[in-house]
Amino acid sequence: MAILSIQSHVVYGYAGNTAAVFPMQRLGREVWAINTVEFSNHTGYGAWTGKVMEESLVKDLVKGLENRSVLNCCEAVLSGYLGDAATGKVIADTVNTVRSASPKALYCCDPVMGDAGRGFYVKPGIPDMFKNELVPLADIITPNQFELEALTGIQIDNIDNARRAIDMLHEKGPSVILVTSYLDSSKKGQIGMLASDKSGLYSIFTKELQIGAGMAGSGDITASIFLSRYLEKTDSMKKTLELCTASVYGILDASLQSGNGNEKFIELCIIQSQEEIVSPSNIFYACKL
Repeated sequence: MAILSIQSHVVYGYAGNTAAVFPMQRLGREVWAINTVEFSNHTGYGAWTGKVMEESLVKDLVKGLENRSVLNCCEAVLSGYLGDAATGKVIADTVNTVRSASPKALYCCDPVMGDAGRGFYVKPGIPDMFKNELVPLADIITPNQFELEALTGIQIDNIDNARRAIDMLHEKGPSVILVTSYLDSSKKGQIGMLASDKSGLYSIFTKELQIGAGMAGSGDITASIFLSRYLEKTDSMKKTLELCTASVYGILDASLQSGNGNEKFIELCIIQSQEEIVSPSNIFYACKL
């Protein structure tokens, strides 16, 4: 069985598919990657070359897979950075096509739109595409705190509001919600994740690493590892969240210690720290709220 991953790609560094594909493969998943953009490096550098891929190309590539009669082997679709709102429509069509061939296939939507301190960094039309089309179609969504606020209009300044926002999104369709960053004012120096499914809402916290705003791809590896672990069907959201958190923390910590990149940006050290994906060196425990 395979995961169809539709998101951005960079030649240098790690973001989008560059960050997401290898972790899923390292966890034993076959991955079919379709790139929505092809850039020399992530846009945080301020300058890059390359282009947003036409939605027709994405559509043609999916059609090619359909023609090979392999979509019945797809167990999940993962989408991330779109590049253009029109690509969102192609992804929605793709999810429906995959589900026709593989009815149990899941759709994991990482609604990449922006981040705290940086605001929105996507083209107009993309936030509405996520809110109105892709999120209601998804089984799993993985917003950060900023994106959770954007999707719901609720300011996440305490756990009660976070729970209210998560419940609002559950009502729209997704059965599993992972909030990939959560700041609790009572937990100084820590950063957390929230995960919710039919079994309840769970929180987990780690030390907040001083990576700044320059490390791209952390959300992409988080979504990919979470999806991979979820597909292991442990039937335990708590365990899935703990394994994902430990792997992501290990990779981020190794990247920070390596100084990989330049004085402004730190690039993920996914290859060098790949053992953290399979056998994390840290253990963190989730708490049911």
